Amino acid sequence: MMDLNNLTITWLALPLLVGFGIYLFPRVDRPFATLAALGSIVYGGSAIARAEPLTLTLLNNFGVSLLVDSLSGFFILTNGFVTAAVILYCWGSDRKTFFYTQLLVLHGSINAIFLCTDLMSVYVALEVISIAAFSLIAYPRSDRAIWIALRYLFVSNTAMLFYLIGAVLVYKANTSFYFEGIQNAPPEAIALILLGLLVKGGVFISGLWLPLTHGEAATPVSAMLSGVVVKAGLFPLVRCALLVPDLDPLIRLLGVATALLGVSYAVLERDSKRLLAYSTISQVGFVLAAPPVAGFYALSHGLAKAALFLGVGSLPDRDLRTLRTLKLAPWLGGAIAIAALSICGAPPLGGFGAKTLTLDTLLPWQVIPLNVAAVGTVIALSKLIFLPWNPYFAALKLPFRGAEDASVQASHSGDLGADAAVLSPAAGSTAAAATSAPAPGVGLWLALPFLLGGLAIANGFYPQAYGLSSFLKLAVTLGIGWGIYGLLPRSLPLQLPRTVENLDHLIGAMSLGLVILFWMVMP
Repeated sequence: MMDLNNLTITWLALPLLVGFGIYLFPRVDRPFATLAALGSIVYGGSAIARAEPLTLTLLNNFGVSLLVDSLSGFFILTNGFVTAAVILYCWGSDRKTFFYTQLLVLHGSINAIFLCTDLMSVYVALEVISIAAFSLIAYPRSDRAIWIALRYLFVSNTAMLFYLIGAVLVYKANTSFYFEGIQNAPPEAIALILLGLLVKGGVFISGLWLPLTHGEAATPVSAMLSGVVVKAGLFPLVRCALLVPDLDPLIRLLGVATALLGVSYAVLERDSKRLLAYSTISQVGFVLAAPPVAGFYALSHGLAKAALFLGVGSLPDRDLRTLRTLKLAPWLGGAIAIAALSICGAPPLGGFGAKTLTLDTLLPWQVIPLNVAAVGTVIALSKLIFLPWNPYFAALKLPFRGAEDASVQASHSGDLGADAAVLSPAAGSTAAAATSAPAPGVGLWLALPFLLGGLAIANGFYPQAYGLSSFLKLAVTLGIGWGIYGLLPRSLPLQLPRTVENLDHLIGAMSLGLVILFWMVMP
């Protein structure tokens, strides 16, 4: 019988082997890719259930090592569920084998991040993730898609250059790349490493590249980016906070600031996909705010956010003002509402246990700002929860062409369409749009129940959440959030500036962030 060490190495290599192997057998690219993703679900679940962590040392002289524990298990489980759901969503589309190869390369590289406990392995895996994500974003080959992909790659590579310099300084101080070496590293090394990871994880000002990238990518790619790719930058931060106690207060502070910044933008956003992208920034803050329970929160957020991107990407328009004039199919509107309610912390979904556990693990100074962010999350996602449904909806029987998002092909200031039209025939003026756009197809019908089923299963990870105090806190949060949402005008005239999302401003923010981080780690 294969021992755990060999099993782990085999499992790590499996997505890459399958990804390149399906070029020889392109007819089975989807089934093989699905099996590789399901393998991660099995491995992640076993890592959570395993009593003792598993440590593998590969290159002892350089400090290259792997650690498999419950924290890794939750992140791996997230990667498996989201990747499998994206493959199911794309099942009936015309995407070529190249797409699934890049998806599996991305999947395998993210898995590697979730096991690494050394800086150099993290660097290599993050660079491969950047290349694979670039290929997926640029897959439509439109001018808009290629520009968004190049912008993502440039920001990512700039951040990783900072990170690499910091990793070399850590090695110089400790003659190894172990995370624990950060404790003895000079302040500039810590600041450089943190900056790189903050950018990759979409944290605070460093993460403002995220709304345009996630908002303009094709629907399944957006689901991958928000569901798991940002987690690749968060995981090393969480692991460092747990292994290096001196970093824990700083990581928690960045988490609180990120949660408040993201929700501030989300509450004022009128574009549905950008709203979800800003929500991702906010939820990233919740993950970092309580490192000991970050894995569970990352799982519940990843499943719900992937479901939201797939569901919202199947709507006929991205403007929330337009969507409020339409009536959606109950099954689709219901799926979107359920996923949004999970992020708000409603039972009986994984988000309830995750948010309860996170709020119970906060330090005293974090309680008020994180609860304010929780109320803001309810206000922002209520825009999707309360989209109108048509109870007499009759499904449009249209072929699923698997076309790329019109949002990727359109100009940023022009019409931002989506993958599909799922409208009531009574939608009036939108009937023409409904008949000219592809129906969601069987892929969406498979992907959404798969993700929502995962949220239901995740609900069992923290049964202690079902107490009177937890329900009272939830009732207060939902009551305040929905009350404020009901009082606000449907179209707020105020919008926060988007100039900070420009490429030159993003690079400037990195430089400013580096100075601030250096000042913060000096003590």
